[in-house]
Amino acid sequence: MSAPIDLAAFPRDFAWGTATSAYQIEGAVTADGRGPSIWDTFSHTPGKIDNGDHGDEACDHYHRWPEDISLMKRLGTDAYRLSLAWPRIVPGGDGPVNAAGLDFYDRLVDGLLDAGITPSVTVYHWDLPQALQDRGGWAERETAEHFAAYASVVAERLGDRVTQWATLNEPLCSAWIGHLEGRMAPGLSDLTTAVRASYHLLLGHGLATQAIRAAAPGAQIGLVTNHSTVAAASTRSEDIAAAVRMDGHTNRWWLDPVYGRGFPADMRELYGVDLPERPGDLDTIAAPLDWHGLNYYFPATVVDDPEGPVPYAREVRLPDVPRSGLDWQIDADGLEALLMRLTDDYGLSRIYVTENGSAFPDTRGPDGAVHDPERTRYLEQHVAACARAVRKGAPLAGYYAWSLLDNFEWAYGYDPRFGLVHVDYPTQTRTIKSSGHRYAEIISAHRQAHG
Repeated sequence: MSAPIDLAAFPRDFAWGTATSAYQIEGAVTADGRGPSIWDTFSHTPGKIDNGDHGDEACDHYHRWPEDISLMKRLGTDAYRLSLAWPRIVPGGDGPVNAAGLDFYDRLVDGLLDAGITPSVTVYHWDLPQALQDRGGWAERETAEHFAAYASVVAERLGDRVTQWATLNEPLCSAWIGHLEGRMAPGLSDLTTAVRASYHLLLGHGLATQAIRAAAPGAQIGLVTNHSTVAAASTRSEDIAAAVRMDGHTNRWWLDPVYGRGFPADMRELYGVDLPERPGDLDTIAAPLDWHGLNYYFPATVVDDPEGPVPYAREVRLPDVPRSGLDWQIDADGLEALLMRLTDDYGLSRIYVTENGSAFPDTRGPDGAVHDPERTRYLEQHVAACARAVRKGAPLAGYYAWSLLDNFEWAYGYDPRFGLVHVDYPTQTRTIKSSGHRYAEIISAHRQAHG
């Protein structure tokens, strides 16, 4: 039975979309002048990716994008969040621009607009050109400067048709998981490098915001960050303090400087790493934005872990709670809570849920259909949570389901399936799942509710 959703809560012009990222779906990693990225290097390093998977072909979206736009139309979506591949456009990270790379995104943007679908473009979704990593990557200030130059190139080319831009996707993952935990590219495990990378990512965001505004004055610019609600596992003072640290690590470090509060003092002390600050940097990082993108998947419940890694807080696995195929706790109330926190604590005036979804081990049945009741239920619960937040005053302007397609899920490889559309990788056959059909029903019902 379908869960009730207060669709009338959403404004008439609410955006219903899907989201993807370049490395996860495009494939064609050596086609038409594309250079290598840190994810090409990382995914071909033995032992880094489950099953030895890599993104060389992925969903072959580079060649199959017209079919994928047709799938968006069948779902009834009116928005699509994509990312641009930096190594496809500026293969060396700086220097010559690859015309063929820009031409691909030209065609993709025009195809979306012709289909009545609004493109929301993320300039960076983790695929740093390997050439820049060889020079120090995000731990170096010059990478932030090169990022701004690249942002200017794409805004000049696409800004006459693309109005909605995000600078970065989930800088937390780039910095903490890529440079501190080593589970994502570039696969480093060093606190000083990670903190420096976090700083330069946010500086790059600010510099790119300036560059996009200069190249496309009508641009609507935002930042996409991923967050979790954080709770202490007990009433012990040590666990409560651990939850504060985890919240700083996961949430405040990425929001406070962007919204003019500077980097949190308690976290600076905890990390014990001197930030590579220069006069004016904080103003650059806090450049005014037009919207904010929230990616949400799961909450965090923690205990004090003084012998563990920063932030000395360890997540615990709660019993008897629903979980996805990746063993992530499912808690739609957390999405509502985060939307209200962005609204109340940071005073944001326009928010999008830019990613939200769940992985389950889907299979096509004998009839060729893919029935995924768990994902359908997840979708309904989280859209309902969005509606509750809107009723409470959250300025939510759109929802992008992660993901349009099953895809290369980073270090997990191809086993986890997040798509509303099933992809049979050997044949690249696409099949809309039951959750995709349910999403189409939700979108249609919202439009009917507003006449």
